[in-house]
Amino acid sequence: MSRIVIIGSANVDHVMSFDYLPSPGQTLLSQQYRIEHGGKGANQALACARLATAQSQIDFICHLGCDAIADEMSASWIKDGISPQGISKLAGEQTGSAMIFLGEKGANAIGVALGANASLTPQSLEKHRSLITDANWLLIQLETPTASVAHALNVAKSHGTRTILNPAPATTLSHDILKAVDIITPNETEAQAITGIEVSDIATAKLAAQMLHQLGPSIVIITLGQQGAYLSCDEFKGQITAPTVDAIDTVAAGDTFNGALTIALSEGESIVEAVKFANRAAAKAVTKLGAQRSIPYRSELV
Repeated sequence: MSRIVIIGSANVDHVMSFDYLPSPGQTLLSQQYRIEHGGKGANQALACARLATAQSQIDFICHLGCDAIADEMSASWIKDGISPQGISKLAGEQTGSAMIFLGEKGANAIGVALGANASLTPQSLEKHRSLITDANWLLIQLETPTASVAHALNVAKSHGTRTILNPAPATTLSHDILKAVDIITPNETEAQAITGIEVSDIATAKLAAQMLHQLGPSIVIITLGQQGAYLSCDEFKGQITAPTVDAIDTVAAGDTFNGALTIALSEGESIVEAVKFANRAAAKAVTKLGAQRSIPYRSELV
C-alpha cells in the first residue's frame, strides 16, 4: 500500500461571482454567493483521495476550529477516503476562511484568514510525526506557518519520504526549505517570487526551472494554466500540454493538479505520465464551479 500524507490548510470559502473583478475602491453587486469547503491543503488531500486507488492510504494533517463547519468538512473528507488520524479540532479557534471573488473566464482574487491553520506549529506536527515518517510521499503548501513547512520537509527528507512542495501562495523561500524538496510545482507567479524571473513563455519557464534546480529540487514543474506545464528533470525537459476545455472556475485547478501528480507518482507512473495525468485532472476541475466539489473522481478521467 502506498501511503501519502498531506499537510496544510483547511478553510471555509465564501464565494461571490461578478461579470468582472472589482477595482480598488469599487463596489459591485454579486450575481451569486455560496459557501464552499476549501483551503489548499484540504483541496489537495481531497484530490488525492478521490483520484487514488484502493491501494493508497491518504492522511491529512490539519487544524480546524471547534465549530459546525469543521464537523461538516471533516465528515465529508472522511466519506471520500481521507483518514481521520491527522485532523485536529482546537477549542477556542475558528476554522480558517477565505473570501473568493470570481470574474469572467474563471479569473479570481482570493483573501485568506488563517484561523486555526496558524496554530499548525512544528510542535503540533510532532504529535503526528509517524504519519510523516511512515509515508512514501509528502505533499505540502504554504498556507500554514513557514517554520512548520520547513520542519515537515526536513523530517520527511531524513526518513526517506519523497517530498512535493506546491509553493503557494507566492512568496520567497529560504534555501534550507528548498534543499529538502524533491519536486516543486509553482505556477508562473510563484516561480517568479522564488527566482525573480518573470515567467511569460516556455523560454522563461526554462530559465526559472534552471534556477530552481540550483536551489535544491531535482524535479521542477511550472504549471502554465491552459498551456499545461513545463517539466524539467533528467528524463525530460519541455512543455506538456493540457486538454482544451471551456474553463468556468479555476479556483482548485492547481490543487487538483498537485493531488493528481502525487497519486500518479505513488502508483509508479513516470514523471512525464504523472504530469499528463495531473493536466487531465486539472482540466476536468476547471469545467465545474466550486473548490472541493469541482475536484474529479478517478472514474471521471477514464
